[in-house]
Amino acid sequence: MDAGLDSSLALRMTPEEEAPGKTREKEAPEDSSLALRMTRGEEAPGRTREDAAPEDSSLALRMTRKPGRTRIPELDGLRVLMIFVVSWYHIWQQSWLEPIISVPALGIRWSLDFLVRSGYVWVDGTVLLSAFLLALPLARKGREFSLDTGDFLFRKARRLLPGFWFIILVFFLAMCLPWDLYQGNGPYMVKDLFTHFTLIFPFWRDTYIYTPLGAAPWTLAVVAQGYLLFPLLARGLRKRPVLTCALLCAGAFGFRAWCLWGLADYSMVVNTLVNFLDVYAIGFGCAFLFAYLEKKLPREGKLKKLLPLQAAATAVFFLCGWGLVALLKHQAGSPDHLTLQGNQMIYRPLFALCFAGLMLSAPFSLRPLRFLLGNRLMRFLSGVSMNYYLIHQTLAVHLKRLNFPPSAAENPNMAGEQPWQSLYTLAVFGFSLLAAILVTYLVEKPGGRLMERLRTKRKNREAA
Repeated sequence: MDAGLDSSLALRMTPEEEAPGKTREKEAPEDSSLALRMTRGEEAPGRTREDAAPEDSSLALRMTRKPGRTRIPELDGLRVLMIFVVSWYHIWQQSWLEPIISVPALGIRWSLDFLVRSGYVWVDGTVLLSAFLLALPLARKGREFSLDTGDFLFRKARRLLPGFWFIILVFFLAMCLPWDLYQGNGPYMVKDLFTHFTLIFPFWRDTYIYTPLGAAPWTLAVVAQGYLLFPLLARGLRKRPVLTCALLCAGAFGFRAWCLWGLADYSMVVNTLVNFLDVYAIGFGCAFLFAYLEKKLPREGKLKKLLPLQAAATAVFFLCGWGLVALLKHQAGSPDHLTLQGNQMIYRPLFALCFAGLMLSAPFSLRPLRFLLGNRLMRFLSGVSMNYYLIHQTLAVHLKRLNFPPSAAENPNMAGEQPWQSLYTLAVFGFSLLAAILVTYLVEKPGGRLMERLRTKRKNREAA
């Protein structure tokens, strides 16, 4: 995700500096890809909540759910996992705490260093999930699908903007101004604020890479651009879905080839919307495949008959997980910043296919896995994940700037100071989650309801 991050260790010496393998959340995914829950519970066109399935975890209910009218709860768990790994990556960039699973009695010592070093890749999964949820109602209804563009875009704005605007404003007033992070450059400050509030900041290097407002929002900008493009894409998907997805892939591959062969710096291109068009195509394709599976899989039957299907889906899930781990290890071994970003573009379709396999197989897997991904806790965490995503990286940098928790060394991450590394990591996770809960329930949801009331009043006045 952070395809634009310099992997040099020296970059992590100050709160603002990045850590090894980082492409700077601004420059590499960090949302989506928003991920997005930069992409949490993406509402599908013409509906209110597209991303979840029935609360009852029974396989029979999940396989007889009525198309277009139910949730897919397993996607909540996948979204939470994706956002967690991305945030772990950003926190690791500041703490340098190497994740190790150790059981001395059994002689076990497993390092998860590859997972955090390549954590930015998981934003691609959130972008894929967003695309899947956008196209799912269309895939279920086919040519009968219709989209009110104005209503669709309003619902997306209602969900994304209140929380995002509030978070940016708080960062500006509580961090940027008191700490003079703009260094007295008034014109740049105004430009940075304006481009963030309008979600066009990724088009300029100073507002995208060097902004003090945080490295995470670029994913939200990409997802918002995808929303703007979807009404047009929906026409092609409704009539010629294969051709539409093929054209999207061709556009992404062509652009990527130009980047790899014609540019010496990928920071401004690695995470643009056009570089995610193939991910969108894969997400759209998954939506059509999922809709097909809903219709063709057994709608009733005894557990004995359904067990082979569950076992096969579970096997696919873990097979895709194994493939994803292999790709992540390769990505984590990128020797320099340029290679890291180049590999991120080259292997992006493969990462997307692995995420797609996880996404498609989870809803039909064995009950323990479905429960693990689709329980009420996952649903709650998924509901606050977008704001958590937007908050965590900037908060991590600021806590380090404040020397919280206190450290003995000037650069405790470089010194490997304990317990500072562990306490700092836990503090960022905890405070980010708490802040996300408060923003979601005190700002985002009330703000969305206010926007809805104002829109209704305007419509009533126009009707009168």
